[in-house]
Amino acid sequence: MFEIVAHRGVAEHAPENTLPAFLRAKELGADAVELDVRLTADKVPVVFHFFYLDGLTSLTGTIFQYTWNELHQAKLFQNGIPAAGISIPTLEEVLDGIGNQIGLEIEIKGPEPSSAEIVANVLDNYPHIRDNLEITSYEPLLLERFRRLIPGVPTDLLVPLSEPWMKSDVLAYTALQRSRLAGARAVHLHASQLAGETIQAIRAGGCEVHAWGVNERRSLELANELQISRLCTDNLRQAITFREALRNDNYN
Repeated sequence: MFEIVAHRGVAEHAPENTLPAFLRAKELGADAVELDVRLTADKVPVVFHFFYLDGLTSLTGTIFQYTWNELHQAKLFQNGIPAAGISIPTLEEVLDGIGNQIGLEIEIKGPEPSSAEIVANVLDNYPHIRDNLEITSYEPLLLERFRRLIPGVPTDLLVPLSEPWMKSDVLAYTALQRSRLAGARAVHLHASQLAGETIQAIRAGGCEVHAWGVNERRSLELANELQISRLCTDNLRQAITFREALRNDNYN
């Protein structure tokens, strides 16, 4: 049965990529949460998805313009309203808060060459949670650097959405070759890229396939048919309900 990853936690009652959002995912039954790591101006790894802060916080501009102290003072917004008592967390704060409670799929956003080393230095202080970790990135070089620093922690390559000209053969070929550049265990395909011939070609090359953006019922069904072992979703409740229904069918 596949594992379910809550993309940036569950942003129902708290801003995404925050401890309350991650804890809500745990309560609902997620196996892991996906979180994004970016660097501040003073190279502190913080958990935030976007480059730009506008509209999501009380600051404007890019995240790399501000020091950690400046970002820490910023208010996070939830549906346009300041979220009381919640701020952008550091990677350390997230690890301290939920590191031993649920799996963590940590995306190194980059593109700073030092970002792999900085994230690895933080994780080096948490050897007791390494079994809960998976490191992802769109950048093969960052994964390859991280893998050399902390061998044994799974590293997976994220595959961007296909360009209009790209067919399944080129998708499978480039995904597999880039995974080899990274030394990655698996590639993460978007739900729109899931097709039998694509999965077969990548697996034949010795690489696992996981999925992201699995937000629709049909995507869940397809991922299950293709025996995808791990999927990331923005619709956690739907995915949990779908998996429970499968388990009940198998039990009966």
